[in-house]
Amino acid sequence: MLAIPIAPTSITAKTTDFVNAAHWADDVRTVGGFTQTAPEHFIDYPFTNDGTTLPTDLPTADNVVVALAKNVAILQSSTADDQSKAQALRFVIHFVGDIHQPLHCSSRISAANPEGDRGGNSVTIRHTVGNTHPKVNLHSYWDGGPDSFPKEGAHFAPPALASIPPAAAAITAKYTHDPKWKTGGPFDYTGWSKESDQIATTFVYQGIVDQQAPSAEYVAKGTEIAQYRVLTAGYRLAALLEAVWPNAH
Repeated sequence: MLAIPIAPTSITAKTTDFVNAAHWADDVRTVGGFTQTAPEHFIDYPFTNDGTTLPTDLPTADNVVVALAKNVAILQSSTADDQSKAQALRFVIHFVGDIHQPLHCSSRISAANPEGDRGGNSVTIRHTVGNTHPKVNLHSYWDGGPDSFPKEGAHFAPPALASIPPAAAAITAKYTHDPKWKTGGPFDYTGWSKESDQIATTFVYQGIVDQQAPSAEYVAKGTEIAQYRVLTAGYRLAALLEAVWPNAH
């Protein structure tokens, strides 16, 4: 299905394998005809640590939970054409990953950011790259797992497909996966998002000081959490696609 040509052809032609299809949704969200999909990558459950009143318009109606349900319905449809399904599959692959990243499901409300920090995008920290300590926003830091995932190119595309299997194998071998990942079934998008939100509120923001580097303990624990969420996302994506196409084997 990923080999079916869909618009925009110049971008899609580079995403006919599963790994590169995973970043297609990021590739197109600033392209005409797809800009409306930008809010579909996250769901901002608001919380506060300083008593600031929570906004009443969060999460918005367009969010990753709704987008997953919409695109899975297209995959399950008996009337949708192959082009629509090829597009929906790319969205589903990407959004299952997004919903397992804690900062795609939480936004901290504070006196400084009364409308929210956009999942840590408004929080600047420093991280260690060799002997340097460049600045990065907290959201991007967690996208990188923190700094433990293979380094990416544009729109989080892998620099080489060959870098993915060893990374996946290492994470799979490192963790004994708790079968509780099956709780709620393969379509429990809200449950997945609530897991991520809980991780964000109970760990991700804790001990973070603007413009400073996280502690070594934070980096170690954060790395474990991020890797385990990737593992969980992979298992759940596989179960979801098997539920959509039970006779595909």
